[in-house]
Formats: sequence, structure tokens, C-alpha cells
Amino acid sequence: MWGAIEHLGRDDRTRGYLRDAWSPADLELRAWFRQEAARRGLAVREDRNGNLWAWWGDPSDRPGVVTGSHLDSVRQGGAFDGPLGIVSAFAALDALAAKGFEPARPLGIACFTDEEGARFGVPCTGSRLLTGALDPDRARGLTDDEGDSMAEVLRRAGRDPGALGRDDETLGHVGVFVELHVEQGRGLVHAGAPVGVASTIWPHGRWRFDFRGQANHAGTTRLQDRDDPMLPFARTVLHARELAERGGVVATFGRLRVSPGNANAVPGLVSAWLDARGGDETAVRTLVAELTAFSGAEVGNESWTPAVDFDAVLRDRLALVAAEAVARRTAPPDAADGRGRPPRSARDAAGGAAGAVAPVPVLPTGAGHDAGILAAAGVPGAMVFVRNPTGISHSPEEHAEASDCHLGVAALAAILEDLCQS
Repeated sequence: MWGAIEHLGRDDRTRGYLRDAWSPADLELRAWFRQEAARRGLAVREDRNGNLWAWWGDPSDRPGVVTGSHLDSVRQGGAFDGPLGIVSAFAALDALAAKGFEPARPLGIACFTDEEGARFGVPCTGSRLLTGALDPDRARGLTDDEGDSMAEVLRRAGRDPGALGRDDETLGHVGVFVELHVEQGRGLVHAGAPVGVASTIWPHGRWRFDFRGQANHAGTTRLQDRDDPMLPFARTVLHARELAERGGVVATFGRLRVSPGNANAVPGLVSAWLDARGGDETAVRTLVAELTAFSGAEVGNESWTPAVDFDAVLRDRLALVAAEAVARRTAPPDAADGRGRPPRSARDAAGGAAGAVAPVPVLPTGAGHDAGILAAAGVPGAMVFVRNPTGISHSPEEHAEASDCHLGVAALAAILEDLCQS
């Protein structure tokens, strides 16, 4: 499966990926998702917001257990952010089917649309629309770098932009959602563990800063006669770093648009996008307020996601189930006990006392995910992380070892089996 998609949207010069929502690469990936579902006899449904759902069983009978992630990417991003969760979901269902498992509840795989927000600027667009967190009129009016609105792009892709909006029928099919994702940091590296579970998603948001000046000739306009918006922007970048260090949060200006964008012209407008996150919501909001006052720019909030604490009971349950699966997979093949669990020595090696397996690490994350949007809307949810040895993400250097990915699949299969029996 990995080999079938690793070339789609890849920039051969940088080895990074360009998989904007509704781009040709994204449409090819969506077709691949449908093919993989059909190969397994799963029924595929596309909801009113373009999210794809592949079902083993009928969720109309009873809310199901759902896993999955997304297939779009940030620009020049890595291969694993999103697709690892989709490929692992299919692999986990294969593992369950191979052992003759029959789910007592419907079991689904979700592929969410435009999780990264690379094209239209709002992250987790598909899940935000699904849950009603994003107003459909606002979504339809969002534009990409070419000036095309989301409504226009959807029409070209054969979708009805008038259908966008909260989808209670689809939401009602999701009894619990578990998203597997490559870790976007080095928490598991430091813990010496291949797999972990999320505890919290930090509050985070995006703001657009518009610095206005006067476009003019770069060679004939004296310095004292210039109204150059690049200068207050530069001061704002430096001040954002100072405020972030003081407040114990992170702040990033990662996207910039300069108009008219000529090398020989003083710009008339500099638009810059701030991404601010942290473990303390008050600290994040304080930074943005102080930076807004300092900048003198016109500032608009493009997205905001409050802190999401995943259900503690579900989180702790899955941390134990995942630990058992990892220990069982890494135990010597002739050492399993009579109940199909890893032997006591393996369970002890996993960190447990008196032969009990210790839970996998439970980690907070500063990265936003569709699982967080669903959890904020009241859908019981959890996240499983697979170790990233580089700790780098949103970059071609993002990575996960095949052996860790296999352990992630084993953990996810065990989790889905456990949840489907409850």
C-alpha cells in the first residue's frame, strides 16, 4: 500500500509532497482510498463535506468504531503525516480479518478532507464542517493562492458546495474515533518507546496580519520618503519570538505574501500568518493580544482550536491495550503464555510490575488533528502515535521506521478489536 501512493504529489527535486485539497494528487489519493476499500469489500460513503468513510458493517444499525486520518499534506511536507494513519487503518483491518475476527459493532475507516488547510488556510476543514465548527458560508468563500474560492474548486471537482455544513447523520455513525499518526516531535524517542497515546492537544490558532504601506520604486524613493510595511512586519516577527519565550508558548510566522511582489519595488502590502500554540490557553491569547497591539497591523483570526483533553478512561484503556500488543509482537515467538499474552519476562521487560505490562507513554501534543475536532464536538476519541526518530515533521525529513509502523498497526488492530467488543 505504501509503495502505491508514495510517488503521488511528490516533488522529485525536494522529495517533499504537494498534496493540496482537491488537487490532482489529492483526487488520485482519494481514488486509491476507494480502491483499497473496494478490495476489502468495504462500503464507501462520501459525506456532504467530502470526507470519505469506508465501512465494515452498517453504521445505520449502531454507531461504529472508526479509525483513519487524512491524505492531504502541507506544502513540501513529509510522507507520513496523515497517510500513515490511513495505510495503518487498512493494515489493521487486514490483521483482524486474517484472524477471523467479526466485529460486533460496525468498523470504519475515515479519510478527512483538507486537514492541513494548505490550500484555503483553515486547518481540519472537513472535520470542522462536519461538526459545525466552521461556518459553511465562510468555507465557501475561502480562496487559494490563485484566487479560486473553495466553492469554485468544489464545483470543478464535481461536488456541490451548497451541501457543505454540519452533518448529524454522519456524526451519528461514529461511536468512537481513534486516529493513528506519526509523532510530530521526539517524545517517544526520549521515552524509548515505539508507540504512545495522546493525552491532550494544545490550544492553537492562526491569525492573519496585514501591514499596509505605499508601493513605490525601490531605486528612486528616498528612505525617509518610504512607507515600507516590511519594517513593522520584521519588528513584529522578532517581538513574537520574545513574547513566546516569555510566555512559555510557541509562535511562528510561516507564511508571507508581499504585494506587488517585485524585487525592485517597495511593497504596498505585507500579509503574514501567525501560528501560536501552547499548553496554556491564556498565555497564547495574551501573546496574540500583545503582538496585535505592538504590530499596528490589521489582524484577523482565521482559526482557533481550544485545548482538547482526550477522555481519560478511554485513553488509559487504550494505552494498556497497545502495550500488550507491542509486548506480544516483540516477544520471542516460542515464549507466549497459554492465554495468548506475552510471557511474564516480556511483560516485565515492557516495564510492568509483577508481570503486568506498563502502559505505553501518554503524551501531550502541540499538533492539531481531526481527532481533536471530533473530541471537542463530543465524539469519544483517542490518538495513537508512532515514533518519529528524526522528531521532524512538516518536512521531507519526517520519518518512521518500518518496524515501528508494524508495531503501530499491531497496537491499532488490538485497540479496534477491544473497542468493537464493547
